[in-house]
Amino acid sequence: MSLENGASTPPIQKRAREDRFQGHDYYNIDELLSEDHLLARDAVRTWVKQEVTPIIEEYADRAQCPTHLFKGLAEIGAFGPSLPEEYGGGGMDEIAYGIIMQELERGDSGIRSMASVQGSLVMYPIYRFGSEEQRRKYLPKLGNGDFIGCFGLTEPDHGSNPNGMVTNIKEDGDSYILNGAKMWITNSPLADVAVVWAKDEGGVVRGVIVERDMKGFSAPEIHGKWSLRASITGELVFEDVRVPKSNILPNVQGMKGPLSCLSKARYGIAWGVIGAAMDCYDSALRYSKERMQFGRPIGQFQLTQKKLAEMITEITKAQLLAWRLGTLANQGKATPAQISMAKRNNVHMALEVAREARQIHGGMGITNEYPVMRHMMNLETVLTYEGTHDIHLLITGHDVTGLNAFQ
Repeated sequence: MSLENGASTPPIQKRAREDRFQGHDYYNIDELLSEDHLLARDAVRTWVKQEVTPIIEEYADRAQCPTHLFKGLAEIGAFGPSLPEEYGGGGMDEIAYGIIMQELERGDSGIRSMASVQGSLVMYPIYRFGSEEQRRKYLPKLGNGDFIGCFGLTEPDHGSNPNGMVTNIKEDGDSYILNGAKMWITNSPLADVAVVWAKDEGGVVRGVIVERDMKGFSAPEIHGKWSLRASITGELVFEDVRVPKSNILPNVQGMKGPLSCLSKARYGIAWGVIGAAMDCYDSALRYSKERMQFGRPIGQFQLTQKKLAEMITEITKAQLLAWRLGTLANQGKATPAQISMAKRNNVHMALEVAREARQIHGGMGITNEYPVMRHMMNLETVLTYEGTHDIHLLITGHDVTGLNAFQ
């Protein structure tokens, strides 16, 4: 595994940063969850409190990825939780997958991104569309964290219109020659394996597994981010990269491949951002009881109570939306449009909760003594990636009217 990012920077030591988070379940949704769901949640929550909270503010401040956490994520089963165990997954259901993403994003959206890209955008397409040989070769190493993966779809000039991609493959004997570039790729500077989507000579989108050591393949890091600062992001550049035909995903052609992967990832986001919202709410609620002004805690003032009441209401609605979506997903009935609705609603909810929580914290809300400003900055990116806020609105509009606004 390649972990050269920040190699010259000394590792950040854990400091005595107390994680006082308590879960919030206003509608007793835990009663809808199984014992396995609750055990998975408690295990990941404990790991986040022990391994993420003590270091995340410092890593975000340095804009450095805590690469050592990849192994820990593997150990807690965060890579492909709902994929079969024989292929390196966790063998759990879709609700368990969602709950794990929720607890990781409670720690940081970047940590959840590290896991959801690995599981939903790399392991999932290899499992669903790959050959048995590809599954056996890549999935166990991705599942245990020996390999880090990334997903190449977005291009510098083609974000919301992925079908406009110009990255291409051309047949050459027993290989394909890959040319093009991808942009805003989580994990790419570290990745041992990239699942890349490119057009063949007939203009058909194909999935290609590209390995780090293939000549002509590079993955420069993107610097200067004010969001997802603890997540490593980069490009993918292909200059006459020779890829064996055995590395083509054989069981899918067209945009169905990458879009199904995005649905899997968007589902995880719909759950994950609830964790960020709960962390902001939890911090604001506690602060409102401890911060004194005019001789009483600010939580006693009506406007503060209004903010807190609206925050927990919106979190509860998002929890119910995610739970119902997870139930449909377990039955194989969750549609891409339903997933889009949940992703759009829940990310917007989390961002609004973060903004209100920042106000309750006052000036302290912009410091790293509290997690709120970091969550807020992260959620600005989550609002945009895996389909922008407006694109998901149009997906819902298309679904309810039958009329395509993209054409």
